[in-house]
Amino acid sequence: MKAWILPAPRGIDSLTLVDRPNPVPGRGQLVVEVRATSLNYRDLITVEGAYARAAPKPDLVPLSDGAGEVVAVGPGVSRFKVGDRVAGCFMQAWPGGAIDDAAFASAMGGAIDGMLAERVVLEEDGAVRLPDHLSFEEGATLPCAGVTAWHALVEIGEVRAGDVVLVQGSGGVSIFALQFARLMGARVVATSGASTKAERLMALGAETVIDYRATPDWDQAVLAYTGGRGVDLTVEVGGAGTLPRSFQATRIGGRIAVIGLLTGPGAPVDPMPILRRNLRVQGLYVGNRRMFEAMNRAIAAGGLKPVIDRVFPFDAAPDAWRHLKSQNHFGKIVIKHG
Repeated sequence: MKAWILPAPRGIDSLTLVDRPNPVPGRGQLVVEVRATSLNYRDLITVEGAYARAAPKPDLVPLSDGAGEVVAVGPGVSRFKVGDRVAGCFMQAWPGGAIDDAAFASAMGGAIDGMLAERVVLEEDGAVRLPDHLSFEEGATLPCAGVTAWHALVEIGEVRAGDVVLVQGSGGVSIFALQFARLMGARVVATSGASTKAERLMALGAETVIDYRATPDWDQAVLAYTGGRGVDLTVEVGGAGTLPRSFQATRIGGRIAVIGLLTGPGAPVDPMPILRRNLRVQGLYVGNRRMFEAMNRAIAAGGLKPVIDRVFPFDAAPDAWRHLKSQNHFGKIVIKHG
């Protein structure tokens, strides 16, 4: 079978297509014929050697996110059968409960091989069934960005109908957060630096979009829009460069789910607004299988469709990374296998 590997994290051009033996399932494992994968920002910084969590394993098969069809099951497997349509969980050893070291050590496309291969082995506890109405390409967008957004809104944000949610930009997590918020009956305020993307965010259900380039003090614009109250939940993807303004844009007693570092790490952050505004600020790293399954039930009930920007062929996988690096995308970038 064919697989893409990362011999060393030194840039997109280091990605290499190789032949590998077809995998065989062990006890409690599945072999999945991968039909589609998708990219996250983590995949870019992993390839470029800037991922801070840990150095990837040698000759890593990249990408945490993928979907396909079960073609073989190992002894003891009871949750799946050949022919089932599934997606892999970002962490293969995190079925539920709080995250721990074992879960971190099972992160696909980083600590262990990921999904950018024609066939992969998944743990039975590290897979979920796809909603029937989704294609493999749509299903491949869910494991990281979708579950992260669900974790932020449901587990941390406890979002209810009528709440106001702030999302930043138009990446995968932010768009999923917008869609889930609207599915729950919440209102959404978004920020964007491009008018064309702002129009698409409005079409997806954002009530208003604030241009953070034209309005650098966008936190004050959020306060003005909410009558001085602030939002109930901020889905924070920028990191140190946006967090101080997120403190001010979130209501007293509100919640901030810290997800990304798109503005870069390292800048000091004053904690005083957290105390003064009685904020609950929590970091999160994707989510467990039970969150994934709950999210899929909501997606199926609501008929929600992930937003896909562009689909690349398997043989041109490095071009998908180049498109991600350009920051011209809106929604998810997908690679179609087969």
